[in-house]
Amino acid sequence: MDDILSHKLDAYRRLFIEKDLIELSQWIDAIEGINLEINHLQLIEKRLVKNSTLSAMLQGFRRKNTLVMASLCKYEQELKREYEYSARAYDTVRAKEHEGRRVLYSNLMIEFKQLKKVIYIALSKYKRS
Repeated sequence: MDDILSHKLDAYRRLFIEKDLIELSQWIDAIEGINLEINHLQLIEKRLVKNSTLSAMLQGFRRKNTLVMASLCKYEQELKREYEYSARAYDTVRAKEHEGRRVLYSNLMIEFKQLKKVIYIALSKYKRS
């Protein structure tokens, strides 16, 4: 009986970790897309807008984007290790840890939307000569 219960608990633990890994993969893909978009925005800033403040904002966001990406990649490795080797239960502490990563990702996305808004405002002021 205990063997069946422990097997079921392990199956649920693996299922939840797998769900977290899928979600994490989506976040990482989105952050990679942001990195490409930043490349294009920096090119636009350099060739058209030519605003040093905007350039500094883009560079600062690129750094933050890289740090968040590194943090999420490290977390991905931890999850993969935990999936394969750990017997740690998937409890509220574990769920809150994942939720903290979700907040980190969400805040980055919000900040990126705000940065794009600033860039679009600067572009709307641009006049072709």
